[in-house]
Amino acid sequence: MRQFSHHMKDKYRKTNKKFFSVYLILRLLVIVSMAIQLVLGSWWNAFLCVVALLLFTLPTLISEKFNIGLPNVLETMIYCFIFSATILGEINNFYGKIPLWDTMLHIINGFLCAGIGFSLIDLLNRNSKRLRLSPVYVALVAFCFSMTIGVLWEFFEFSADIYFHTDMQKDKIVSNMASVELNEQKENNPVRIDGIEKTQIYAQNGTVYTIQGGYLDIGLHDTMKDLFVNLIGATVFSIIGFLYITNRDKYRFAENFIPVKDS
Repeated sequence: MRQFSHHMKDKYRKTNKKFFSVYLILRLLVIVSMAIQLVLGSWWNAFLCVVALLLFTLPTLISEKFNIGLPNVLETMIYCFIFSATILGEINNFYGKIPLWDTMLHIINGFLCAGIGFSLIDLLNRNSKRLRLSPVYVALVAFCFSMTIGVLWEFFEFSADIYFHTDMQKDKIVSNMASVELNEQKENNPVRIDGIEKTQIYAQNGTVYTIQGGYLDIGLHDTMKDLFVNLIGATVFSIIGFLYITNRDKYRFAENFIPVKDS
């Protein structure tokens, strides 16, 4: 207990009170949300709350394990991202209620991951006597790191949908299509259909589902949209990172998003 208290005091000294208050408030809201879900008997949502609480501990664990200092702004953004994705997005269905919620989170994810990737290579670049990487190369590595994380996340969503029958890759109604499968001559010449009014799905048990306004795309559009907006976030930070390396004094604001090695 003394070790825990000492750790929290030490963390509090290093962290601005305003940012630390955000952490405590978000953690309390997750605990309240978990209690509500348990009362409602929603075990999956309660599990998501547990996952959120575990994710809240990652910044501190990584910071202590690898002796890395996380800027207050970056750490707060990570906590807000976790809360927005799990509690607001999944449990309170902000993904469905707010059209751009998922897009916003993927842009932020691309930005944050690029910052983390940038810090990894920048630390190596600054502390090595032999290695001198160009600003363009460091920015490119940050961009590729962010896009790799984005692709791995889409792999996770696809796997969850296939094996656990979730719908993380949200469906989209599409009114136009082009497909070679509709070519009666079986040639590699797609047949285009515009203005699809409705489609019907006939289940084996006799249930018929009617989709008005087009056909149901099961994830492709969502996945590609997520990767495109992740690209936007990654590109924005990569540019900032490039400018920061070329003139660290002028673009010092970038340090709010870049983990540093503690001395």
